[in-house]
Amino acid sequence: MPIMPVAPSHPESLPAAQPEYLDTSIASRLGMADAPPVRILMLYGSLRERSYSRLLTEEAARLLRQMGADVRIFDPRGLPMPDDVAGDAHPKVRELRELSVWSEGHVWCSPERHGTISAVIKNQIDHLPLFMGGIRPTQGRTLAVMQVSGGSQSFNSVNQLRQLGRWMRMFTIPNQSSVAMAFQEFDEAGRMRPSAYYDRVVDVMEELVKFTLLLREKRDYLVNRYSERIKARTPLDPVTDLAALATGAADAAPSPR
Repeated sequence: MPIMPVAPSHPESLPAAQPEYLDTSIASRLGMADAPPVRILMLYGSLRERSYSRLLTEEAARLLRQMGADVRIFDPRGLPMPDDVAGDAHPKVRELRELSVWSEGHVWCSPERHGTISAVIKNQIDHLPLFMGGIRPTQGRTLAVMQVSGGSQSFNSVNQLRQLGRWMRMFTIPNQSSVAMAFQEFDEAGRMRPSAYYDRVVDVMEELVKFTLLLREKRDYLVNRYSERIKARTPLDPVTDLAALATGAADAAPSPR
């Protein structure tokens, strides 16, 4: 029997989802109908032409947009190694850091290579300093972690990403996605097939939007630390917005690439 070609789907369609079960009104259900869209930066960990970590990231991005999020996916091609450039002298480094400052939440997705995360995803994270010109580009952001594997299901990469998220002072959500034998989970057009793996991706993206909205108004206070107030010689003053010192903010979003 001849193999029928896969019909291309609309770029923003969700052929694997069951719309009647998909929550696309999260902000309204939380009593935040007038809230601006949550701002999510997504990083993936492979430069292959058919990168399953990129395909999974793109699938998750479609879901996030359906849930009302403003999404940016960083393209890691051309990003130098950290020791090859000074500060943010390279345009790709500046782009990545500006996107992180703009964001309220991140999604990190890595393949599992030799039992851990890829160099590509680690390189991106290594370009995000804890402290940068009075701003912390990751502190206080929410984080969702995902991984793809070529073989049986594993959690090595998501566990490592969780450790990195904790080190970067991010609020990593409880749920996570690990897609085993990823080459079987995407069709020829690069769209994820219906499966329990896909359902878990939906769960993770819903949870990320919920946590980001719930933490939005409290984030600056939650990351305001006693040790940092001492270091900055800034006594606790309820009239002063001390939390702004801990996270910083961006007035405008970088343009989509």
